[in-house]
Amino acid sequence: MMNNIEVEVRGPLSKKQYEHYKDFLSKKGLFVQEKRRVLIDYSTLMPEHDLEKRDKDIRIRVTNNISEIVVKLGSWGDKEARKELSVTTSDSFDTLVQIFAAIGYQTGVLCVRNSMVYLYEDIEFALVEVPGHSYYFEAELLISDRNKKNEAHEKIEFICTKLGMTIFSSEKYFAYVRQLNQEANTVFDFAKYQEGYFKKTFHLDR
Repeated sequence: MMNNIEVEVRGPLSKKQYEHYKDFLSKKGLFVQEKRRVLIDYSTLMPEHDLEKRDKDIRIRVTNNISEIVVKLGSWGDKEARKELSVTTSDSFDTLVQIFAAIGYQTGVLCVRNSMVYLYEDIEFALVEVPGHSYYFEAELLISDRNKKNEAHEKIEFICTKLGMTIFSSEKYFAYVRQLNQEANTVFDFAKYQEGYFKKTFHLDR
């Protein structure tokens, strides 16, 4: 079976904590990659998708110049166990934007995220920068059997506690998401889109 169920927690980081954990994980863990990502989340602006209660995320993203369509299934929040369906394409992100607009997805939340990704104690840690705004971390295990999600969550929480990382409560996580939507993310409206916008704006290869 494929390991496509993401068991994940998140928590806030100060700039000082971000630098501390980057140094620690560089020495004690395994560096995986640096991610430069731009994404459009179409679900947030759908009237039928309540922020806290929604169980489906529809988005497109480009990470290190690789374009991708992503659908995440399951409830989300401070602790998650969601199934991720994704497919990459050699086409440009601008092409994906136009395809999604053609099938009815014309507005979404535009996000920019830079991440340093490490493996520590078999857990993937991403130290995430929201440019010009804030920092947070994601700690994730991939599993194939949903019945093992509690065991996976317990392992992640144990390691995070051992490292001194604070995990968001549900209330604080959604408050942070709303803060990001107000202060850091922007609304993408295809009606204002110009050909090649993402390639030019974010210096993409295609």
